[in-house]
Amino acid sequence: MKSIAISQSNYIPWKGYFDMIASVDEFVLYDDVQYTRRDWRNRNKIKTPSGVQWLTVPVEVKGKYRQTIRDAVLSDKRWAKSHWRVLFLNYKKANFFNEIADWLEPIYLQKNFEALSDLNRYLIEEICGYLGIKTVISSSSDYFLLNDRNERLASICEQAGATCYISGPAAKVYLSMDPFKQRKVRVNWFNYAEYPQYDQLWEGFEHRVSILDLLFNCGANSRKYLRQVNE
Repeated sequence: MKSIAISQSNYIPWKGYFDMIASVDEFVLYDDVQYTRRDWRNRNKIKTPSGVQWLTVPVEVKGKYRQTIRDAVLSDKRWAKSHWRVLFLNYKKANFFNEIADWLEPIYLQKNFEALSDLNRYLIEEICGYLGIKTVISSSSDYFLLNDRNERLASICEQAGATCYISGPAAKVYLSMDPFKQRKVRVNWFNYAEYPQYDQLWEGFEHRVSILDLLFNCGANSRKYLRQVNE
């Protein structure tokens, strides 16, 4: 039996995103769909002394309202140094800042990315490597894509040889089971609830921030705070 999840790529996603990756045999980055502004594709949250703050990667959008995620191009190369400075200032006192910075800082200061999808995938794969997540990561462009949304997802599962599709709970409102039943693919819903808290900087606790918050504060111990990774 093979399990698969299909999700749009996000910029430095939260811990639940990586927990889903770890729960399947193959994770497909679904970047052949329309890029949505003011969404998780090009931004995420971090925790600061003043509360939660957004980090947003600038993307060219003028006249490109129907562009796909993988066609989205970064519009200003200065963003990377700015993001790293914000991460440094807010996490330099975290217990594992130096350990994470050893491999993360060069990505921000030495790598150059033109496409948002390439940036997201690179960071996702590097974080998976640090956490020891060995799931195969592929792209929807590796597959023949049908037009209907539900048929497309079920068809990717079939082409990948998967018998189980893991989906986020939000898809319950639109996902049709018929295309999956026709292909004998079981659909399971991923549970994002009841993650344990860890020692964060600053007062209060925020679950829905970038996984970088967890990594800076817990290092290799981050695995203990992910249900699918700590086994």
